Amino acid sequence: MPMYEFRCRTCDEVFEERRAMSAANEPAKCPQGHENAVRLLSVFASVGGGSSASTAPAMPAPKMGGCGSGCGCHS
Repeated sequence: MPMYEFRCRTCDEVFEERRAMSAANEPAKCPQGHENAVRLLSVFASVGGGSSASTAPAMPAPKMGGCGSGCGCHS
């Protein structure tokens, strides 16, 4: 079951919850009991090691102003 990250709009607490993918967008209640939490976009990172580490070149850093595709959505 995937883990999703949420932030409470009332108290700003960030918390995680394991839930089925079918329930990913259902409302969440923070540990303090507030029902005003929103799901965050989580960032996943994997670090390899040893001889099985990937030798693929690293992706270039995004260009100033956003996602790197030149769309200008984050300027």
